[in-house]
Amino acid sequence: MAAPVEEKAKAASAASFVAGLAIAVLNAVAADSSLLGPLPGWLQAPLLELVPAGPTWLAGYQARHTSRSRYGDVE
Repeated sequence: MAAPVEEKAKAASAASFVAGLAIAVLNAVAADSSLLGPLPGWLQAPLLELVPAGPTWLAGYQARHTSRSRYGDVE
């Protein structure tokens, strides 16, 4: 039987999904690229990558660690 998914992985995955969804919605609302228009082109691509990464890291950091046995046995 597989071990349960750790809370940190669940939290990070959910945060990444929500951040990506928010970017998609904002992109659909501001389809004329006015959302990132004021930023220089060289900064737009890294920013789009860092926006989901920030909440993902924060959620994984803040979530509780799931304790496991020393040898990975599922009880």
